[in-house]
Amino acid sequence: MKKTPIKWLKKPQKHDYPAALSYLSLLMAPRGAKKQVAKLKAAEMATFAAKDIFRASRLPLLGANNSHVEKYRTFMMNGEAISPLLLCRGEEGRNLVIADGYHRLCAVYTFDEDAMIPAKIV
Repeated sequence: MKKTPIKWLKKPQKHDYPAALSYLSLLMAPRGAKKQVAKLKAAEMATFAAKDIFRASRLPLLGANNSHVEKYRTFMMNGEAISPLLLCRGEEGRNLVIADGYHRLCAVYTFDEDAMIPAKIV
């Protein structure tokens, strides 16, 4: 079976950082969230397998019928590039936090669980 090629932007979009801040502000004090986002902005790009990101985050896979996942699946099927993920490592033994990009991750996984996903990680 031929896998759908996934196109990626070279870096996260500007609106990804406020989205990450909003989410991280639910998990930690606003000052800590702002520090994490500043670190994400400065971080280098890295690449990880979709299945490994899922395993580290311990999040459930959202189905293709989720409206946000469906939106990104449509982008990918139309050959449109999508934004890399923003990730925060948990302290040892804690889950990886997907600060921004959970729906993109789920969409990619429905095409290829071995897909390599660009991300910034701190």
